[in-house]
Amino acid sequence: MTPPAFPTLPGQAWSVHKRPTFSTRIVSNSSGREARTPLYAYPLYEFELTFEGLASTSALPGLGANSLQSLLGLYLQCQGQFGTFLYTDPGDSAMVGQAIAVGDGVTTAFPFVRTLGGFTEPVGWVLSVQNVYLDGARQTGGWTLSTPNNLTFVAPPAGNVLISADFIFAFECRFLDDQNDFENYMAGLWQVQSLKFRSVKP
Repeated sequence: MTPPAFPTLPGQAWSVHKRPTFSTRIVSNSSGREARTPLYAYPLYEFELTFEGLASTSALPGLGANSLQSLLGLYLQCQGQFGTFLYTDPGDSAMVGQAIAVGDGVTTAFPFVRTLGGFTEPVGWVLSVQNVYLDGARQTGGWTLSTPNNLTFVAPPAGNVLISADFIFAFECRFLDDQNDFENYMAGLWQVQSLKFRSVKP
């Protein structure tokens, strides 16, 4: 079952915080040396958003009619920290020509990944796939998107064939708190000074 989508609302304000988070176990010795063990192979991402204007009626279409109900409704639907939703980060959701894997002549399913600098990690939830390429040649069929984030071929790509794709993805997230402050600061107008959520492991 696909989680609900986080709404795109005109009343969202700057700034936006995005915090990649790792977990490292560190043991310090009396000599000053350290032993460090990484506990996460890939980071979790924490987001913090601010909404300066949410409309509780349809009288303020510039803020999105009933935008309060859209955001508050998602929070209630998720029951705070319990449920998950899909957040499409406006600046980090599209990959073009992303290398996915190299075929081995046997494997038919490959997880979607994205590369930032020299770091490659799996993506949380692929929303759509525009193109799939084998050694740069666009494929018109023979593949499907398997929810949430696998590229599945009817026949396994040949050995040493580079598999790449153009796709849109979202972060599967949960809210960080079981309560949040929705402030009614003027008739029909609301704001949320801090809404925090974090990604979950696929």
